[in-house]
Amino acid sequence: MRLDKFLKVSRLIKRRTLAKSVADQGRIKINGNTAKASTVVAKGDQIEIQFGQSLVTVQVNDVQEHVRKHEAELLYNIIKEEKIES
Repeated sequence: MRLDKFLKVSRLIKRRTLAKSVADQGRIKINGNTAKASTVVAKGDQIEIQFGQSLVTVQVNDVQEHVRKHEAELLYNIIKEEKIES
């Protein structure tokens, strides 16, 4: 599944266009490599997302096309959240 679609389905980012924009700015890494919106996400991948002044790292548990809102959190585990000092 594409990165931008996974971020939307998992509800880490609310809209797919916003997920694409964040990826195009180079603020998302998969397994340590800068990722584009079209990068394929697989089970077991680690995704780092920079949200403003914080960095969130998640581990992908599952990849599904459609999930209910309360099941979206089952697609990933948050490994760490940290503040970035500029």
